[in-house]
Formats: sequence, C-alpha cells, structure tokens
Amino acid sequence: MPCTCGNWRRWIRPLVVLLYILLLLVVLPLCVWELQKSGVSTPNKAWFIAGIFVFMTIPISLWGILQHLVHYTQPELQKPIIRILWMVPIYSLDSWIALKYPNIAIYVDTCRECYEAYVIYNFMIFLLNYLGNQYPSLVLMLEVQEQQKHLPPLCCCPPWPMGEVLLLRCKLGVLQYTVVRPVTTVIALICQHCGVYDEGNFSSKNAWTYLVIVNNLSQLFAMYCLVLFYKALREELSPIKPVGKFLCVKLVVFVSFWQAVVIALLVKVGVISELHTWDWDSVEAVATGLQDFIICVEMFLAAIAHHFSFTYKPYIQEAEEGSCFDSFLAMWDVSDIRADISEQVRNVGRTVMGRPRKTYFGEEVSQDENTGLLSDGSQDPGVESSSTPPSPKGRYQGMGHTVTPHSISAPANLGSVPWEGDVDDITPAVISADHTDPGSDYAAII
Repeated sequence: MPCTCGNWRRWIRPLVVLLYILLLLVVLPLCVWELQKSGVSTPNKAWFIAGIFVFMTIPISLWGILQHLVHYTQPELQKPIIRILWMVPIYSLDSWIALKYPNIAIYVDTCRECYEAYVIYNFMIFLLNYLGNQYPSLVLMLEVQEQQKHLPPLCCCPPWPMGEVLLLRCKLGVLQYTVVRPVTTVIALICQHCGVYDEGNFSSKNAWTYLVIVNNLSQLFAMYCLVLFYKALREELSPIKPVGKFLCVKLVVFVSFWQAVVIALLVKVGVISELHTWDWDSVEAVATGLQDFIICVEMFLAAIAHHFSFTYKPYIQEAEEGSCFDSFLAMWDVSDIRADISEQVRNVGRTVMGRPRKTYFGEEVSQDENTGLLSDGSQDPGVESSSTPPSPKGRYQGMGHTVTPHSISAPANLGSVPWEGDVDDITPAVISADHTDPGSDYAAII
C-alpha cells in the first residue's frame, strides 16, 4: 500500500539517519578487518583513509537530496538539482572502489566520467527551466538586448545573433559533450581490451592521449557555452545566484580532469617512476591510485559546497500532502532527457536537410517539466506532441498533485525563505538595446 500518510515527511528523515548509522556499524568493522587482513601497506592505508572521507561525504550529500525530496514543490527546478547533487556520492564511491580494486578502475572511472557530462547537461536544464518560468518570451527578450560578443579565445569569431540562434547554439554546445563523452568512453573500453589504451601515458602510439585531447576540447567548449549563456542572461539569472552553483559544477569537473593530466605529466617526466611505487604494482597503478585518493578527499569539500549552493531552503513552502513514492519516483524520471534527445536529433536533421526552423512567437508555448531542452518557443508544431512524453499537458507532476506552471510562484519568491539575497524588491527586467551590467560577477566564473 502506498505510503500516503500525511506525516511521512516527519519520519522519513529520522529513518534514513538510523539506517545510515546501522550501515556504518556494519561497514566500519569490516573495513578495519580488511585492513588488518590485507596488511598495512600504502595502498591499503590510502584506501582506509579515503573510506573515512567517503563515509563523511555521503551523509552530507544524501541529506541535501532527501531534503529536496521532502520539499519537492518545484519539480522543474529540483529534479536537475537532485541529479547534480548525486554527482558527489557517485564520484566518491566510484573512486573508493577503484582504489581498492585497481583492476576494474578503468570501468568504474569511465562511468564516473559519463555522469560528469550528465551533470553539465542538467545544470543547463536548471537554468533554462528557471528562465522559462520567469520569462515566457525569452527569445524575444534576448533579441532586443545588446549583442553578446564571443569571449577569449574565440573573440575574433563573428558573434552569434541574439535570440533563438544564441540559445540554440549554447544548448547544442552543452549537449555535444553529453554525446562525445559516452562515445569516447566506449572507445576507451574497446582500446583497453585491445591493449592500446595505455592510460596515463602521453604517447602518440596509444589511444589514451588522443581521447584526452578530444574529451578536453569537448568539455572546454561545453563550459564555454555555459559561460556565454550566463553572460548574456546574467541579469535575469541573478535572483538564483548562479555563480556559486556554476563554480561547484565547474570545479568538480575541471579539477578532477586536470589533476589526472598533471599526474600523467609527473609520470612522463619521471617524478613518479618505477624506483618508488609505494607498494603499488606499477607506475600506472600509482597514478590511478593517487587520482582516486585525491578525489575521495576533494568530494568531502565538494559535498559541503553543494549543500550550501544547491540548498533546499528556497523550496520550503506549504504544499498539498501527497505520496512519498511520488517524490522518490520523480527523482528517477528521465522522460525529459528522452524529449531533449529527440528534439536535438530533429534540429540537426532539419539543419542537414536545409529546412529552416519554424518559430511561432505569437503563440503562448506551454512550458512543462518535460519541455525539450532545444525547444524554447521555437518547436515545430507538427512534431511538438511527439517530442513531449505522455503526461498531463502543461502540468508538473510531483508530491501526488499537479500544478499548472503559471500558477506556481516564481522561483525568486519561493516559500518563506528567499534566495540568497533580498529578492522581494525584484521587478520584471526592462529590456532595452543598451542593457549592460558593468558590475557583473562574470569574471568570477571564468
């Protein structure tokens, strides 16, 4: 029988805390026993110390996720936030497992790297869903703003026209990484089985070097598009304080990638060599183990940063009581992803076939949780119904009830706890051709 009791919000948190304490009482003695059985070598000590950080990281992240589920009042914003919050425990557990079992490190590490692309994608969804709620005519609003120029190192390129073109290209720039990363992951696994991957060794004769270059270029362009998108709409996004959120995502993604490159360079120049492997089997095992250990430590700091940057407090408000299963099942709903992939394929197909994209600014486009990432008021009406998964049209599903998008309060005024600043005085932006923001905090996220 579904748990529809009205007080489930009260007992679900103590229950989760109790279960985690019981889990620790079982796992910690097992870890100590494993350490004594395997011998107190450097790899085992690194694994045990990393495990302590993992056990401190997971409850911080799970608490934030649980609080969002308890106060699941804005599905279109909280669903991508929950997906982003899962990044920290996934990274932490993945690295800890790889540290203990280095033979399977490449497999679990590739799963971690694929989720990294998924996080960047969901951060873009979060920004777009907020703007879609606040500004239904986002494309028109962009068209009358001052032309946004490219940023270094692409400042010499012609600027993208403001409006639909800028939005579409920024979206595609982010989405391309979600395609490139899984493809290169599959290639890496194939190369590993063929014996030509040679992870951590910069050489023109192995596949790892070329895949690192491709992944790096794809990742940099995705981040560039996110920064360009923020710079063009920084005034409209200011109520949700996106800089801290962007830094959380950017630092986790970039630090984990570039520290792997730095460790590989240390191996290449001989700082990490066969002369001293600290009880690891090889230099490659040292490089991989060092990377995984550092990530376990870093994720503890990242969990704290995510807890405050993606806080649940703006979503605390009176809401109709509903089934707790609705909230938990909504966390795993990926219908919006299917819609976005379908819409992306259609857009690319129209471009290849030379068919122009049709725009209908005179119509009020229904915005819902499953609206395609590539369809901000510009979707072909002939394919709109097929790109949106079956659901109550124009409604959000959550907490056992439905709420029409335009009937809910704007995210800047959610509940009794405001966003991280005084937003009660916010008024609709006045769009003009000379719209500038000399005091922008854009430089903080470059």
